[in-house]
Amino acid sequence: MAKNLLIFLLLLLFAVKGFSQETYSVEGSIIDEKQGILLSNSVISVLNAKDSTLIHYSRASKDGNFLINNLFAGDFIIMASYQKYTDFVERFTLDSAQRTLDIGKVNMLLVSQLLEDVIITAKNAVIIKGDTIEYDASKYTIQPNSKVEDLLSQLPGIQVDKDGKITAQGETVSKVLVDGEEFFGDDPTLVTKNIRGDMVDKVQLFDKKSDQATFTGIDDGEKNKTINIQLKEGSKNGMFGKVDVGVATDDLYEGQAMYNMFNGSQKLAAYGTLGKTGKIGLNWEDGDKYASSGNVQFGGGGVTIMMGSSGSDELDSFDGRYSGEGIPLVYSGGAHYSNKWNDKKESINANYKIGSLEVVGNRNSFTESNLPSGALVNESNQEFNNYIFRQKLGARYDIALDSTSTLKVSVDGSFKNSRSTNNHNSFSENNEGVLLNKSSRVTTAEGDGKDFIADALWNKKLRKKGRTLSVNINQRVSKKNADGFLNTENEFYGKLGVLDSLQIIDQRKLNTTENTVFTSAIAITEPLSKSLTLAFNYRLNVNQGKSDLKSFNQSVNGVYNDLDSLYSNNFNLNQLSNQVGATLNYNSQKHTVSITFNAADVKFKQIDLFHNETVKRSFVNLNPNARWNYKISQQKNINVSYYGNTSQPSLNQIQPVRENDDPLNIVIGNPNLNPSFRHSINGGYSSYKRLTGQYFNLRFGGSATSNAIVSNVTTDEVGKSVYRYENLKNNMPSNLNANLYFGSKIKSIDLSYGADVNARTNSFFNMINDELNKSISNDVSLSANIGKEVQKVYSIGLNFGPGYSSSTSSLQKERSNEGWTMRASGRARLFLPAKLEVYTDAQYTFNQATQVFADDFQKTIWNGGVRKKFLKTDELILSVNVNDILNQNVGFNRSSYNNVDSQSTYTTIKRYFMLSILWDFNEMGKGN
Repeated sequence: MAKNLLIFLLLLLFAVKGFSQETYSVEGSIIDEKQGILLSNSVISVLNAKDSTLIHYSRASKDGNFLINNLFAGDFIIMASYQKYTDFVERFTLDSAQRTLDIGKVNMLLVSQLLEDVIITAKNAVIIKGDTIEYDASKYTIQPNSKVEDLLSQLPGIQVDKDGKITAQGETVSKVLVDGEEFFGDDPTLVTKNIRGDMVDKVQLFDKKSDQATFTGIDDGEKNKTINIQLKEGSKNGMFGKVDVGVATDDLYEGQAMYNMFNGSQKLAAYGTLGKTGKIGLNWEDGDKYASSGNVQFGGGGVTIMMGSSGSDELDSFDGRYSGEGIPLVYSGGAHYSNKWNDKKESINANYKIGSLEVVGNRNSFTESNLPSGALVNESNQEFNNYIFRQKLGARYDIALDSTSTLKVSVDGSFKNSRSTNNHNSFSENNEGVLLNKSSRVTTAEGDGKDFIADALWNKKLRKKGRTLSVNINQRVSKKNADGFLNTENEFYGKLGVLDSLQIIDQRKLNTTENTVFTSAIAITEPLSKSLTLAFNYRLNVNQGKSDLKSFNQSVNGVYNDLDSLYSNNFNLNQLSNQVGATLNYNSQKHTVSITFNAADVKFKQIDLFHNETVKRSFVNLNPNARWNYKISQQKNINVSYYGNTSQPSLNQIQPVRENDDPLNIVIGNPNLNPSFRHSINGGYSSYKRLTGQYFNLRFGGSATSNAIVSNVTTDEVGKSVYRYENLKNNMPSNLNANLYFGSKIKSIDLSYGADVNARTNSFFNMINDELNKSISNDVSLSANIGKEVQKVYSIGLNFGPGYSSSTSSLQKERSNEGWTMRASGRARLFLPAKLEVYTDAQYTFNQATQVFADDFQKTIWNGGVRKKFLKTDELILSVNVNDILNQNVGFNRSSYNNVDSQSTYTTIKRYFMLSILWDFNEMGKGN
C-alpha cells in the first residue's frame, strides 16, 4: 500500500510539473497597422535571454495570431520576422505571477520606412525617428528620488561621470532641454542634477542644428549633441524641488535650494547656491557672447582684432565650474520662466542669474626657456585674491507669424563688477645657476562692465518649395571701466651675479573701453533640383570701438597725476566689413555634400588720439570649406571636411597698446605683418548598434598654416625679453591628431566596457634671438573603462590608462622633456538594508620625472561616505562623507609650448569631513 502510494505521489508530482510547464506561454498578433494587413506566416521565435539560444519558434496563423506554449519560468526574448519588414524584438519574463503573456498587436514596419520611423524594442524600448534616438523611460528602473543623470547613465550609448558630464556615443552632450526648451540657459547639470528621473516620459538624443540650418534644410556644419527630456503629462503640473545643506571641517560649508513649478506649458523655477567646497552650480555662459576678457574684440568677415586693456582679471574665463585653483567662496542664484500659448504659435523663455565668486590662493611656477646660448630658468610665487559679481538677464520670444514665416527676437544683458589683488615674487637664472634678475610686483584693480545684445531672426518660406529667405539683425554694445595700481621693484644683475641696476614703478592705471557692433545678414536658398540647393548670403558688419588707457606716476605730493605718455594711449577704431558667399548643398538618402566659399572685404581705420596718428588697413578674407557625409546605414556614418580661413594680425601684433604690468616681458608692434592662411581637415567614422549599445568611433584631424604669424623673442643677458611678431617663411606650423573610442557590453555578466585611444603630434615655430626654433610635441594615451550595475544592489565603474608625452626644441636638442603618465579613476555604490548606502570614488595621477622636471609627481584623491534615507518616500537623506581621505590633493599642472616648459603647483581644497542633509520634495501630478 505504501509502495503504491509513493508511486502515485511521484506520478502526481511529474504530472503537476508537466502541467505547470504547459501553462507558461506567450501570445499575440502580427499586423501592419499602417497598411491594414494581417501578416500570416510570420516567424515568431523565443530565445533564452541569458545566452540567446533558441527555445521555441512558430508561425502566425491566417489571421495573424500566434500562441507559443511549453515554455518555462525565466527571462526570454521574442523575435518576430516577416519578409521586407524590420524585425520586432522584445524581452519578457514569465513567472508564477505571470504564466501567460499577451503582448497584443505587434505593428511591423516596412524596411522602406526605416529611415522615417524604425522601432526596435529590446530590454528597454528604443525608438529611432530619422536621426533621433528616443528612449522610453518607463522601461528603466531607478531608485526613488533619483535624478535625470541616474536615468541617463542606464541608457545604451550614454555615460555620465561623477561631475555630471554627459557623453553620448562618444561625444560630449552640450545641451539638455526640457520639453524642447532651454532650462536656465545652457547649463546641462541644472537639469540632470535637479529634475527627478521618475518625472521623465521620454529621453531624446539628437544632433541639434542651428536655427538657420533647421529652417533651410542646408547643413551649415553647426551641430551640438543634445538631449531633450520629455516629461510625463502628469509631471507637467505641480511643484518639486530640494534643499541640501552641509557643514564641514576647516570652516567649509555648502548649501543649495531649488524650487520648480510646472503648469502645463508654463515653467517657473528658482535656485540658490552658496558654499566654499567648490560646488558652484552656476554657468556664466557668456564667453561666446560678450568680450568679457577685458579686451575689446572686433569681429566680422572672418577677422578678429583685439584691443587689450589692463582691467582684465583671471576669472573672466570662469565657466561656472570650480577649476581647483584656490579656495572659492560662491553665492549664486537664478530664476527661469517659460511658456507657450496661442496653439504653441507663440512662446517666451526668460532667465535671470546672479552670483558672486571669490577665490583666494597661492601659485608657484617654474619655467625653463630654451635659448641659443643655453637656458633661462624662472621661478615665481603668486598670492591672489580675485572677486567677481555678475548679473545676467536674457529673454527670447518666438512667434509663427503665419504658416510660412517665423520671427525670433532675443535680448541679453549682463553687469559685472570685479576686483583683484595679486602679489608676485620671482627670480631668473641662467642654466649655470647665475642670478640674472629679481622682481617683486603688486597689482590691484577694480572694474565694472556692462554688455547688451539684441538679435532678431526672420525666416520666410517662399512660394516655390525649398526657396527660403532669412534676415538677421544683431546689435551688441559693451562698456568697461577699470581702476588699478601697479607697484613693482625689479633688480637686474650682471654676468657675475652682482646687482647692476634697479627699476621701480609706482603707477595708477585708468582704463575705459567701449565697443558697438552692428551686424545684418541676409540668406536666400534656391532649390535647383530635388537634392541640389544653392544658397547665397550677404553680411554687413559695422564696428566702432574706443580704448582709453592712462598711466599716472606719483608726484611729489603723493597724488597720482603725473601722466606717463609712454604707457598711455587713446585709440578709436572703425571697421567696416562686407561679406558675400555661396553654398552648394547636395542631399540624398546616403550622401550630404556641402561646398561653401565666402569672401569678405574688410577695412579698418585706427586713430591714435594721444599721438595724433592714423593707421589704415584693408584686406580680403577668404573662407572656403567643404563637407561630405556618407550615411552607410542608420547606424554607420563617414564624414570628411575641409576648412580654410584667412587670419589677420591682431591690433596688438601690429601696434600694441604698450603696457608695463610685467617689465620683464615687453611687446612691440610690427606694422608690416601680413595675413596667414590655415588649412584644416577633419573626418571620422562612427558606428552604433542600437540593440546592444555598442559604439565605435574613429576621428582624425590635421592643420597647417602658411605665412604663420609667430613670435620673435629677444632675451638679453639679464633675462629681460622683448616680443615682436613676424611672418614665418619657408616653414608651416602643423598638427595631426587621431582618436579611437569604442564601447560595448558582455551580456552574460551584464558588464559594460570601452576604451579610448588618443594620439597627437604638433610642430611649432618661433624666433629666439633671431634664430629659428622648431618645437615638436607628441602625446599618446590609452584609457580603458568597465562598469556594472545591479539595481538596488551595487554599481561599480573603473577607468584607467597610461600615456606618454615628449617635447623637443631645436635650440637645445640634447634636452628633451619626455616621460610617462598614468591616470586612473574608480567609483562604487553599495546598497545595504535599512535604506543605507555606501559610496566611494578615487582618482590617481602620475607624471614621470623628465630632464627638465627632476621629480616624479603622483597623487591619489579618495573620497567616500555613507547616506541613510528616511520617510516612506525616501525624501529625506542624511549623509556623512570625507573628501580627500588620504589628504594628498595638490594643485599641479605641466605644459610645454614652443621653447618653454612650465610646471605650477597651487592652493586647492584638501581633506575635509562633511555632514549634510537633503530634503527632496515632489508634489507633481496632484490635482490632475
